[in-house]
Amino acid sequence: MKPPIFVRSLTSEERRQLQSGLRSREAFTLRRCQIVLASSAGQRPSEIAQAVGCAVQSVRNAIKAFNERGPASLQERSHQTKTSQLIFISHRQEQLRALLHQSPRQFGEPVSTWTLNLAAEVCFAQGITPHLVSDETIRDALKRLQVNWRRAKNWINSPDPEYARKKRRETG
Repeated sequence: MKPPIFVRSLTSEERRQLQSGLRSREAFTLRRCQIVLASSAGQRPSEIAQAVGCAVQSVRNAIKAFNERGPASLQERSHQTKTSQLIFISHRQEQLRALLHQSPRQFGEPVSTWTLNLAAEVCFAQGITPHLVSDETIRDALKRLQVNWRRAKNWINSPDPEYARKKRRETG
């Protein structure tokens, strides 16, 4: 069980900001103010969570954020990934395009069609990317290259030598 965490002692200016935040139209700000004020009154995170209607870890996160950033933690920040950066800049995009115009078999892969994950692995192995990237990063790069990407389809084939003739007869 985690030990209880409490907010640091509040200055009069911080307390005034927290009181005014209780009238905020933003639900995030309102909830953060409720949590911090309850913690400053000596309530434990589990008690605050029950009163406010959220998870205990959310209360701990709010208290920790206020202790670190002060009143700035009362405003919701961007949810964008902090490490988000463009891996595929112009010359790497062209390398990716050139890579996809070749067969995966040329790179020692046992398949003949590209998947996003396979493209990410080969890009890393060929030194196009500095580290292994996700399939979504590859998808985003292809989108910026205006390449229409569709997942490879597995077609059913039969070892029957008459398969093509029979299929033609059935499908017209």
